[in-house]
Amino acid sequence: MFWSSCREDFEFSPSQGQLEFVKDTIYLDTVFSTIGSSTYNLKVYNRSDDDIVIPTIQLENGESSLYRMNVDGSTGLEGEGQVGKFFEDVELLANDSLYIFIETTIDIASPDLGALENQFLYTDRILFDSGSEQQDVDVVTLVKDAVFIYPEKDDDTDIIETLTFDVDGDGTPDETTLQGRFLGDDELTFTNEKPYVIYGYAGVGAGKTLTMEAGARVHFHADSGIIITSNGSLQINGELSNDQELLENEVILEGDRLEPLYADIPGQWGTIWLFNDSENNSINYTTIKNATIGIIAEGNQDATNAKLSIRNSQIYNTSSFGIRATGSSITAENLVINNSGQAAFAGTYGGTYNFTHCTIANYWNSSFREYPALLLNDYVVDENNVVYTNALTEANFNNCIIYGNDNPEFILESEGDIFNYKFTNCLLRFDDSSLEGSGNYNFDDPTHYANNVFNLNPQFEDAFENKMRIGDNSGAAGIGLSTFASQVPEDLLGVSRTASTDAGAYQSIEFED
Repeated sequence: MFWSSCREDFEFSPSQGQLEFVKDTIYLDTVFSTIGSSTYNLKVYNRSDDDIVIPTIQLENGESSLYRMNVDGSTGLEGEGQVGKFFEDVELLANDSLYIFIETTIDIASPDLGALENQFLYTDRILFDSGSEQQDVDVVTLVKDAVFIYPEKDDDTDIIETLTFDVDGDGTPDETTLQGRFLGDDELTFTNEKPYVIYGYAGVGAGKTLTMEAGARVHFHADSGIIITSNGSLQINGELSNDQELLENEVILEGDRLEPLYADIPGQWGTIWLFNDSENNSINYTTIKNATIGIIAEGNQDATNAKLSIRNSQIYNTSSFGIRATGSSITAENLVINNSGQAAFAGTYGGTYNFTHCTIANYWNSSFREYPALLLNDYVVDENNVVYTNALTEANFNNCIIYGNDNPEFILESEGDIFNYKFTNCLLRFDDSSLEGSGNYNFDDPTHYANNVFNLNPQFEDAFENKMRIGDNSGAAGIGLSTFASQVPEDLLGVSRTASTDAGAYQSIEFED
């Protein structure tokens, strides 16, 4: 037993080109210029019964390569320009494997790259050995140029610039803890030429208007967003694409992680914050996704023009609220909200709200949610449990779908004297015998409920994947009132409502099997 427990030192023979790879190309998902990528890996196998040594592992572009590698924990040669680029005599035991980790940071404006377009493919190869035994794996990255907006940082104190504006309405600027800065006059138009990447909050000051043109793409880092302060405005001017299935003319606001893993993860960035006394905010043909709160609208419930007019738009995958309005005013048409950790739409502390041909749904399945898809109330409670009320001047939902994977999917909580609401020709989910028929849930009261349909399947295409078109057997098909259809004659995809009128933001279609 003693004799058999001894063994000679490992004897390694040179690689003979018999390495196997889990993939022949490493695709590093799209990155923004100057922003580091995620780290990707390649697994390399030695399927033979011999211990081998790989004489060299290197990047084909050598020291000039914009990729960096780590081979089983080693960063390679230590010489200038060679770290992460060149490795010698890498040992690999019989029937064993090793990991290569690779990442990149690419500056599209680097003089070494020459004159480039706003986006391009950057490629290289990982070479294993040389000569006749050489094997290789391709590495590919799509790089996008971008306009970066970020606050200044004090080099001595590491303190990041914060926004200062009149928070309490007394006419005196207040310093906030929101990291960010106000946009300059030359930054107030977002075009579709390059994507925009925002760190912190981009502020719009008094008398200024931030305009986003059709096709603009805006990406937000964690805890970032846009804030429109007193007497400022936001105008998002997306357009319907010629091909209804394409979104090139739509404006898209989302996080700055471009990997497919992050495509539908909620809470990656902050919010679009329409602060008290901002005015004439308009959003058209826009998708807002993966935020904490899609839109916050505060105050101005009696404004001549609604504080926010939002049309032909979608809000998805918000970790808290799709839209949270507090004593505010909103007009919405062809709006879809879905997949919110709390409520899809919360109109709190009163306000003035008019929704026509909207789909307010919530099929959140990532955790327990406290609120229904639609929440309306007319009060707030302070830290001393004192209740303050404010009039719900009106809350009209016409030809809408209010549905979700919970029950009931709308709650109406009133404490004050003025609480005006009405649901007309809507598909509603409410099946609670303990509430129905009492208080705000007397569905036979024509003052508040007219020609609604309850608890029929809306037949969404795939609500959990935010595909909110409805099928021809939907409970919302044909139940809409033509009067409201004449106000919004086409659905979110430009389909006419004149022949028949369905509730919600989409006309029904026949789904393929």
